[in-house]
Amino acid sequence: MVCGAPALSEHLTGECMSTDDPEPRVRACYATWAQSYFADYYGADAPYPPVHREIVREELRRSGARSVLDAGCGPASILRFLAEDGLDVFGFDLTPEMVDEARRVLAAHAVPAERLWQGSVLQADSFQAAGIDSRLDAVICLGVLPHIRTQDDAQVAKNLVAATAPGGLVMAEARNQFFGLFTQNRFTYDFLANELIRVGDLQTKDGGAAVPDALAKLRSHFRMDLPPVRKGTQGEPGYDEVLSRTHNPLLLKQQFEEAGLTDVRLLFYHYHCLPPMLAHYAPDFFRRESLSMENPEDWRGMFMASAFILTGRRR
Repeated sequence: MVCGAPALSEHLTGECMSTDDPEPRVRACYATWAQSYFADYYGADAPYPPVHREIVREELRRSGARSVLDAGCGPASILRFLAEDGLDVFGFDLTPEMVDEARRVLAAHAVPAERLWQGSVLQADSFQAAGIDSRLDAVICLGVLPHIRTQDDAQVAKNLVAATAPGGLVMAEARNQFFGLFTQNRFTYDFLANELIRVGDLQTKDGGAAVPDALAKLRSHFRMDLPPVRKGTQGEPGYDEVLSRTHNPLLLKQQFEEAGLTDVRLLFYHYHCLPPMLAHYAPDFFRRESLSMENPEDWRGMFMASAFILTGRRR
């Protein structure tokens, strides 16, 4: 399973507590994307450089890891570079078309096809395959969490940690829910109304009948028409038509610590020097200055970066 890394002009989706299984629609979304995904997000014409790639490589270098599993590898978007770095690589993905493309790409690096397989981060047995006879030095999971239901986050965290050797490195990427406080669009309203104010509870209080009028006034302060919804191109559901949620960095950190990680850090990326809806006033300036802000440990990333990587060691 993979997800489109949030490009400079892309934004957020709220929490999702659902009984519906999102995986069939997510699989359909990516089935037509296998051939172009890498170019779309890592190629020369990508809307924003893949700065997270170097964050991942640097964390792996610092950890001394020699083996790595990518849970949700897509078309080997990251694994192809880790193979070049000399790591022993493994990966699985929810979408069979992505697995086929990953095998094709990594064949050039002499990676056996059986080291890439179809699987789900929700299933513990997906983290094992031929060629893995022990826990790995590192497990990474990039672009998968947006497609995971709220109630399944803890299980995914447990599975990632369990597949890692004691002292090994875990990295999980997510879309930053706090970025919604900066964007001044419908996601700002969603965060204020549902995460902070919690209007559902407020409306049940005495005098709560006035809440809808107050919320209408609040909505008027934001661009509720932005961002546009990304739809499929070949009849499949588009990225914003499947579950593609954001995560609260602080709550996710707590969940991974409870799953067995220590020394947990939050590394922010895809900075925005201004709210994205203002980018069209000076596109080149906006892109240049946003890139100049890239610093994974800058506290402003908590609000001005659209994504983050959680990293920590297994106890």
